[in-house]
Amino acid sequence: MSLAEFWQQLIQGLLATTWLEFLAVFFGIASVIFSRLEHIWVYPTGLVNTTIYIYLSFVAGLYAEAGVNFYYTIMSIIGWMMWASKKNGQNALRISRSSRREWLLSLSFFGACWLLLYWILRVWTNSTVPLADAFASAAAYTGMWLMTRKKLENWLWWILTNTASIPLYFIKGFVFTGFQYAVFLVLAVLGYIEWRKKLSRPAASPPPTQRAA
Repeated sequence: MSLAEFWQQLIQGLLATTWLEFLAVFFGIASVIFSRLEHIWVYPTGLVNTTIYIYLSFVAGLYAEAGVNFYYTIMSIIGWMMWASKKNGQNALRISRSSRREWLLSLSFFGACWLLLYWILRVWTNSTVPLADAFASAAAYTGMWLMTRKKLENWLWWILTNTASIPLYFIKGFVFTGFQYAVFLVLAVLGYIEWRKKLSRPAASPPPTQRAA
């Protein structure tokens, strides 16, 4: 496909985009921006996005993506509660790095999800892209799980998810959603940089206790 043909297909796809997909993309981008800022509004905006995409993914025959959006919905509610929890008047959950054990657990979780989703798609659905659909979904499962715990590495999994999802949605005709994932990819890189900077800053020391007169 030449560059001119690509742009023509992109424009045609954007013109064919429904208002529902536009709405989902708007809230999806807003959610990622709030996540980069470590703002709790990542979850309510994300819930609107995922609810719409459960429906859109079923329409497109991306059954694993529909499943992962349902997973997003459940994990968004859990993450919302975790991010909102307080300890001594401050956020109980702070940005942290994954330990070696946590890295191994994440990789194992990803691998198990990929294999299971691929098997389900091959055996039980009419998916035409079972390997790619399962890969993108498994990476997203892992990223969302780490995000609820404010692990820095969640952004690396989102980068992987977005890279795989761009062509996946494009070939299924959801061109604007493919564009959304391109924006997500840029925001994920920026999010990783921002969270790494926050992690490198020294923690603010608590105010000194005043002595009784």
